[in-house]
Amino acid sequence: MINVLTTEIADYFYAFLMPFVRISAFTISAPIFTVGAFNIRFRIMVALMLTLLAINVVEFDAQALSMDALITTLLVQIFLGLVAGFILQIVNGAVTVAGQAISNSMGLGMATMVDPTLGNVPVISQFLVILSTLIFIIADGHLVLIQILMQSFVSLPIAQTLSLEIVYDLFLEWTPLLFLGGLIVALPVIISILLVNAGLGMITRSAPALNIISVGFPAIMLSGILIVLVALPGIVQRIDLFWRDGFRVFSNFLGGP
Repeated sequence: MINVLTTEIADYFYAFLMPFVRISAFTISAPIFTVGAFNIRFRIMVALMLTLLAINVVEFDAQALSMDALITTLLVQIFLGLVAGFILQIVNGAVTVAGQAISNSMGLGMATMVDPTLGNVPVISQFLVILSTLIFIIADGHLVLIQILMQSFVSLPIAQTLSLEIVYDLFLEWTPLLFLGGLIVALPVIISILLVNAGLGMITRSAPALNIISVGFPAIMLSGILIVLVALPGIVQRIDLFWRDGFRVFSNFLGGP
């Protein structure tokens, strides 16, 4: 007959609960797991599997902490997972802002699609988000995230306190990418479409009988699509740089190398 003490059961429970909470919070906010195809049951299964891998590296003594300290530690793990996922969501946010700017300049601002993570977004934003997700997978981003997440339990142990100054500095350093990155991606396309608009304006002035509404709108839309196709290699390269910067910030936040 196996004799298991209540304290041992509690230790096993907290040794599993703390990494599970951090990983679960990360799967809620991380970009690859927030795709609509990944439902709640899939995220729970992923969190369970990653937790089973993390138990071997987790060192946590629940008996040395009071109940208030355990609750505080639990909340800190939730906060860590959510912020870590939010760091990478900034990249998708920048791509969405770029797509909105391009869509508005092309006259496609009203053509929206439903995105489960970002709501109603223009079709160009939806296209760029899908492209960004494919770049993330091709660059083995999911493997990099799992590796950094597992290492975080060594570099940032469960019982270690979190300094809010680090989070504050992180937000000041990384969140400007949400608008600056979108501007960097969209600016070449916007300037090109602006030149097309200027050319149509000159044509309208030279031929006043020409209906700018019936001619200009399709011309701008077709020109915008061609310009996006020409600029696509540069957009892909820029999004790849965004992901690499995101991995670096993600690793620095969780105390990785």
